[in-house]
Amino acid sequence: MIKHKFLYILLAAGLLLNTSCEKWLDVQPKSQVKVDELFETEAGFKEALAGVYTILTDKALYGRELTYGMMGVLSHEWTSYSTTYKDDGEYNYQSSLTKARVDAIWNNMYKAISNANMILENIDSKNVFTGDNKAIIKGEALALRAFAHFDLLRCFGVNYITNPNQKAIPYVEQYTSKQTKQYTVDEVLGKIITDLQQAEELLKVDPIFTGRTVTEVEDRGYLINRQLHLNYYAVKALMARVYLYKGDYQNAKAAALSVVNSNKFTFSTQKNIADKVDLSGAPEHIFALQINTLHQDAITHLTQSGSGPIFSLGASTAEAYFGAQFTNDYRYMYLLADGTQANATQKYTLKFSEPATNNSISYPEYYRQKMPIIKLAEMYFILAECAEHENTDPLQYMNKELTARGLTGLTSYADFRSLMTNEFRKEFLAEGQLFYYFKRTNQEHIPNYSENMVATKNYTFPIPDSEYEFADREPNK
Repeated sequence: MIKHKFLYILLAAGLLLNTSCEKWLDVQPKSQVKVDELFETEAGFKEALAGVYTILTDKALYGRELTYGMMGVLSHEWTSYSTTYKDDGEYNYQSSLTKARVDAIWNNMYKAISNANMILENIDSKNVFTGDNKAIIKGEALALRAFAHFDLLRCFGVNYITNPNQKAIPYVEQYTSKQTKQYTVDEVLGKIITDLQQAEELLKVDPIFTGRTVTEVEDRGYLINRQLHLNYYAVKALMARVYLYKGDYQNAKAAALSVVNSNKFTFSTQKNIADKVDLSGAPEHIFALQINTLHQDAITHLTQSGSGPIFSLGASTAEAYFGAQFTNDYRYMYLLADGTQANATQKYTLKFSEPATNNSISYPEYYRQKMPIIKLAEMYFILAECAEHENTDPLQYMNKELTARGLTGLTSYADFRSLMTNEFRKEFLAEGQLFYYFKRTNQEHIPNYSENMVATKNYTFPIPDSEYEFADREPNK
């Protein structure tokens, strides 16, 4: 990571963190801003923070590959996808196309981390902030640094069950050109938790936590729609995810309960899903990224008429995913479209396809163009995992999600892991979480793939060659 004279604020044209930001987020796409100029104003810090979120929306990251693209192929949730992803599906990480995708994940994530570190390096020395904005911006920057490192760890580190002392990734805490130490899985998790704990303390002034009403007049609406930021509850939810990954069930449960018990997030209604007003479940998003090209991207990659690469699910496989009650499941009824003619055997997800209007009715912007990153359902799943570990009833949590999807709550189950795997696969289709789930639980065999994932070490991406050439890294698996 090279230290530059300029901080690069990569802002896609028209991509805003919320609909009220246009007046202050007024920079040219891919503009270069001098650091000493950028951080002379509060607006500059806001732009720098927006730049970090924008990097995360890149197609190399959550705009495609870490959601419905490469991650969907690696988890074999899709049964049909472009031949350009063939090697991904076979875990041939050294093939040119797959290697390029893996390296782009590494490079773009560390770019986001670098920009977050630049904010943190400058924020305490500046007296340019109004209200609670300094604490909130600093808290988000710390949370973003932790978030990016955690997903890098989930990609490039072995899982905690396998070997917590295996060398994994650098944890970069400074904006510097110096080589950063390569830490073990356990050490990286410790640093992630430390950053999240600091972020939690800073974000106790977050309006989503305090309940303070924010208007568009106040600070140009900067603190409106906190679900599009790593807000206080998103930090707690990320903590729950991290603690569960580490096998710390007590802390995972406490963090997940704090989110659920806040009553700040609700499951989408059947009517809104059926009316195509809310296909991605916006009220359920604890943290989402706004991607203003998402509707068009969904047409391009998730419909039979798209220009591709196209990802789809076989109709018979979809029915198998959703089980005997599939005709009652909202996700099957409303979020999957039938293919036609040559594609009649395929199903296509509608999750990211909310139109701007339908039958001349304009839909609220709140529901559109949102890529879910952390959702309410995951908190209930984490609580169910913790209950199972404690030998208490996990169905008290699983049934919250099941009934919200139109299904009848369960009174018993034969095997908890099978139940959770099946439900996880349905809930997070096209969201990129299934591969990480298989990895965390160290599943040797995953549906639709025959080889032993653990024996072949397919769950761990190779660190880019350049890291071995110029940064003296140790093997990560």
